[in-house]
Amino acid sequence: MANLLRATAAWGLFSCRGYCSRIKQGKLSEDFVEALKAVVGSPHVSTAAAVLQQHGHDESMHRCQPPDAVVWPQNVEQVSQLAALCYSQGMPIIPFGTGTGLEGGVCAVQGGVCFNLTHMDRILALNTEDFSVVVEPGVTRKALNTHLRDSGLWFPVDPGADASLCGMAATGASGTNAVRYGTIRDNVLNLEVVLPGGQLLHTAGQGRHYRKSAAGYNLTGLFVGSEGTLGLITAATLRLHPAPETTVAATCAFPSVQAAVDSTVHILQAAVPVARIEFLDEVMMDACNRHSKLDCRVAPTLFLEFHGSEQALGEQVQRTEEITQSNGAFHFSWAKEAEERSQLWAARHNAWYAALALRPGCKGYATDVCVPISRLPEILVQAKEDLKASGLTGTIVGHVGDGNFHCILLVDPEDTEELRRVEAFAQQLGRRALALHGTCTGEHGIGLGKRQLLQEEVGAVGIETMRQLKATLDPRGLMNPGKVL
Repeated sequence: MANLLRATAAWGLFSCRGYCSRIKQGKLSEDFVEALKAVVGSPHVSTAAAVLQQHGHDESMHRCQPPDAVVWPQNVEQVSQLAALCYSQGMPIIPFGTGTGLEGGVCAVQGGVCFNLTHMDRILALNTEDFSVVVEPGVTRKALNTHLRDSGLWFPVDPGADASLCGMAATGASGTNAVRYGTIRDNVLNLEVVLPGGQLLHTAGQGRHYRKSAAGYNLTGLFVGSEGTLGLITAATLRLHPAPETTVAATCAFPSVQAAVDSTVHILQAAVPVARIEFLDEVMMDACNRHSKLDCRVAPTLFLEFHGSEQALGEQVQRTEEITQSNGAFHFSWAKEAEERSQLWAARHNAWYAALALRPGCKGYATDVCVPISRLPEILVQAKEDLKASGLTGTIVGHVGDGNFHCILLVDPEDTEELRRVEAFAQQLGRRALALHGTCTGEHGIGLGKRQLLQEEVGAVGIETMRQLKATLDPRGLMNPGKVL
């Protein structure tokens, strides 16, 4: 084992055979497991079947593919040592945060070692005057905003689940506030990344948290959305925003999907600085009423939220109400009290689970297309028609303020024919988005299921460029293999 640990300093000189070899049952060699324990301690390494199963899947319908071992590093030095050890022995490396992804990003398709980074949960630095914070990968968005509560600042990127912030950076996450505050990509200033061989990279330079730069290649942007295929994100420097003085929310029901989406486009064209504008079709609205004990009209609905001063909000509310009424809105309800707003947005964030409750025992699959705002009414209405024609049980919900929406499809994982129909629907919708100059994924990432659509989206030259970047940073192809490319 001592020889194995020394080998990590010069992984390129060693073959893949030996300590990483598996016996017929698929387990790692005893010496390799002991080498992992020597880095992080025995309590922080597990090969127990239940633990491996837990780490072999996320919230998606992709089948569980467990790793061969799970490690819980306590600091970046241990991550670096573990990465070097695994890479020297040809062992795949799979990062794991909260497991809330929707594209099978944590599935260990070639086995390997899962790096559970949740024990690294410190907030390393808060610069209130510079509107920035540095967090480790175990810090979730809710934990950060709780920490910021008395600072007058907040982090607005909100994908719904209480995801880890570095995991959000890895998947290119977004959420309900993106129309006003941008996606995670717009709010990451710097990343600390452990590269496959254990080297430590600061993508914008160590300790730097400037607002803009024209210095060289945008390495931060390269790693945001890389889904663990280029390195392990061990810290993120994030942009913070002033907490809004006043917040008002509203729901607004419409006679049709077309009317609701037309209102979204008109509100944005009128330059109303809406903070959130979410669409739920009538099936989703009914599910949320049941699951979250709401009493909203069962109809295509917009959930809206506005941030600003009392005077500014009055003007925004008035203009929005005028626009929605001109599009036939027939039920407009304002939520000004914090408790009422929290109930409304908790229902929206729990939409995934509300949809799953429509078919107990089934799994969910969420599409994730995003199109230019001008094409949103066209594709959303078509998606609704396609969903009815498919015979599938599903709902539509989305962050329509930035052209992104999801069809949540419910499927019996044992029903091969139904799985085929789900895949066909998702592929058709993805190609409809591409035909309208959109993207196959607005925020969930590529993972296992959208690799073909990615090739169609970026083209042969784009894919080849990505492969060359991957080969340069990960020449042995061990970083989260099977994902993206």
